[in-house]
Amino acid sequence: MAVTSSAATSQVKRDPRNSWLRLTLKRSQQEALASSAMTATSDNFFNAFAISLGASLSQMGWVTGLPQLFGAISQLLSVWLASHFPRRHFIVFCAALQAVGVLAMGLLAALAGEHAVWLFILLAMLYQGFLNLIQPHWRAWMGAIVPARRRGTFFAARTRLTQIASLTVFLLGGTVLNLTDSFSMAWLGFSLLFAAVALGRFVSAWLLWKMHDPEPTIPHTPGLFIQTLHQFREAWKDKVFRQYSLFVAGMQSMVAISAPFFAVYMLETLHFNYLQFVMSSVASILTQFITLRFWGRFSDLYGNRLVMIITSCMIPTLPLVWLFSDNFYYILLIQAYSGISWSGFTLSTANYLYDIRPFRSDFACYAALQAALSAGLVFVGALCGGVVASHAADFLTWSGWQLASPIFVVFLVSTVLRALVALWFIPRSVEPKVRPRPQLLQLVFRIRGFNAISGVALDWLTVAKRRRDE
Repeated sequence: MAVTSSAATSQVKRDPRNSWLRLTLKRSQQEALASSAMTATSDNFFNAFAISLGASLSQMGWVTGLPQLFGAISQLLSVWLASHFPRRHFIVFCAALQAVGVLAMGLLAALAGEHAVWLFILLAMLYQGFLNLIQPHWRAWMGAIVPARRRGTFFAARTRLTQIASLTVFLLGGTVLNLTDSFSMAWLGFSLLFAAVALGRFVSAWLLWKMHDPEPTIPHTPGLFIQTLHQFREAWKDKVFRQYSLFVAGMQSMVAISAPFFAVYMLETLHFNYLQFVMSSVASILTQFITLRFWGRFSDLYGNRLVMIITSCMIPTLPLVWLFSDNFYYILLIQAYSGISWSGFTLSTANYLYDIRPFRSDFACYAALQAALSAGLVFVGALCGGVVASHAADFLTWSGWQLASPIFVVFLVSTVLRALVALWFIPRSVEPKVRPRPQLLQLVFRIRGFNAISGVALDWLTVAKRRRDE
């Protein structure tokens, strides 16, 4: 009888936790749906919106580069800043401010004005800043509440929800923009799109507020920022990590030279409507989603180094193939080819980073340093792309080259520089000893964003903590 009584008492004690855990996990899935409009919009419609505001070619470089740089700086400061506030309050506050920023973009679409492009760049910086302030603490929060045995299943389901909802919003957004543009009212389409995104993010913030946080206070560590800088310095001494980081950041920088101008080429030169623009992007995005698992199995069999070499040889050809035809179905085909390339590159470089970090070191530190370096070089690359694009027409006149569009000069420059980065890294790459890694669905638990030109952005949870068996 005593045993039965003890078991009953134990069951009562467990029930309250099971209750809040089930409710919190349910709200997390609902939050994934609510925030999916943001995921679909930020990386794919921002360039199109800048073009509709009349952004110059040089300004397109700022549209791409400056928000990324500001976001990286914000992520580096996030741990120190959030240590002064309760974690859930900090995340909800940043999410709500992010929604306000998107709402302001919708208002900007309606009002426009002389300095509309620069105002949009400022709002995009705030958008990326709040997003990157949230990310490290969201990961830690979810790591605290999702039981380890359920992470694979839970985040696989969450990722599928995000994928389906994001692509649906993306297609609906393109349809709305196409319809309003047919009445010469594209501004109305962007206003409606951003209003819907803001509403979704406000709902997301409310759901985050209703979720339970078992560790509400982030410990305040004196000298944390200095400690982080010291960790960065120690990480940078690692030759393999240093060469890998320069390779990834260099490749992303060379991609940023041309990335803003694919939208310019499709919308301004080829005069694609917004639905065609969206469909060409979907061809790449869907291919990335579909082939992630293939590349995961391939890298398990043959190693991440081989996948990195294959895809780093494919990526330089991506801008080049745009020169051969302006047929819509041809562009769908090369966008699918782009998706295959980027899914393998993204996954293999992420796994490679996990494998090369020294034994028992902090993965999050290495990932943050690599991300910060990439953001800085993306900023430089995007600005250089803007300069090249601004002088491309003059260069063609001076050189006598016959190209269908001055933007092709940017594509050629990006192609050559991407190839040089790959040629520099390939002889220096090594195949590290493979660590025990989580399964693919445990590792790639959250697709933070997706872009037709520069690939799927992955977020981490399981690898952010050291494994017991390391």
